[in-house]
Amino acid sequence: MINGTAVPPVPTLSTERVARGAMLYAQNCTSCHGAKLEGVSNWKRSLPDSSYPPPPHASSGHTWHHADMLLLRIIADGGDPAFNSKMPAFKDELTVHQMRLILDFIKSKWDKDSREF
Repeated sequence: MINGTAVPPVPTLSTERVARGAMLYAQNCTSCHGAKLEGVSNWKRSLPDSSYPPPPHASSGHTWHHADMLLLRIIADGGDPAFNSKMPAFKDELTVHQMRLILDFIKSKWDKDSREF
C-alpha cells in the first residue's frame, strides 16, 4: 500500500528474456557500463570535458529511477547532448525488442525496492 492505495505486484521477469538480454548487454554495454553493471567509479563527478562517466545500472546507480520509455529512448538515441553525454545511439544496431531484453536483464539485477519503484 502506498498512501492507502493497493500497489500491483512487480512483474515477474522471464528467465529466457533475462538470459537473452544478458547476451545483448555483454555484446553492447559492458565495455562502458561493466560486466557487473558497476559503471565507472566516480560516475557522479563530471570529467574535464563536462561529460559524465558511464553510470552503474545496478541498484547503486540511478537507472532504476527512470521510466522504461526514457531508458529505451536513451538506448536508441544516445545520451543527452545537453549534458555532453558520450552514450552512443543504438537504434541502428538493436531493435526495440532487443533493447527491451537488455532492460529486462538490467532490472533482474535490481533489488526489490528498486524494482518496486
